[in-house]
Amino acid sequence: YTLKFRPWKVIYVEFFDAKAEAIKKEKYLKTGIGREFIKNLIINN
Repeated sequence: YTLKFRPWKVIYVEFFDAKAEAIKKEKYLKTGIGREFIKNLIINN
């Protein structure tokens, strides 16, 4: 499915020291507020 949307462009990267922190951030990004954050990143780049 995603094959037709290539090439991909990385617009945001974040590194974590602990796996628990990364999981917490991933859960945040899957909320409505997090999705709005992602949408703003896409629009501004």
